[in-house]
Amino acid sequence: MPNIVKKLIHSELDAAFEGIDGLVMVTFGGLTVAETENLRNSLADQGVKFRMVQNKLARRVLLQKGYEFPKESLLGNTGIAYGDAEAAIAAAKIFTQSEVKKAGKVKIKAGMLEQNVLDAKDALALADIPDRDTLRAKILGCLSGPARGLVASMAAVPGGLARVVQARVDQGEGED
Repeated sequence: MPNIVKKLIHSELDAAFEGIDGLVMVTFGGLTVAETENLRNSLADQGVKFRMVQNKLARRVLLQKGYEFPKESLLGNTGIAYGDAEAAIAAAKIFTQSEVKKAGKVKIKAGMLEQNVLDAKDALALADIPDRDTLRAKILGCLSGPARGLVASMAAVPGGLARVVQARVDQGEGED
């Protein structure tokens, strides 16, 4: 029979994971207090919520939400960064930064993005997804590219004619 503390933690996790679109599970052991604070602050700056979880309770809550993760993803020291889809991507980017990778103390175990459970490799790939502003800029470039090419082509004909006439004038052939 679960005690009152476990019931409270279970209900707290249940409320925390309600309506999330993404999460990233990591091993989070061996960091110094300063490293932990820097990592947590980086996550908070990006709007990512992070908490250490008890594996059995987290597995139970996530299973109730419909997410079945492999057993190895909820073993050992586990931290979960969660929020909307952009928060999960931001968390993956933070966990794969060079200074975090160099320390080798944080490893991505699994993830979830928009109701899809991800293994460690797929969760790691979240770090390669560009942010929203970069995607908007790429879409804008794709949309404006053909129009820009058309305008350049249309301007090339009169511009070329003007250059030919100017070259003839410069050669003195236009004078009578």
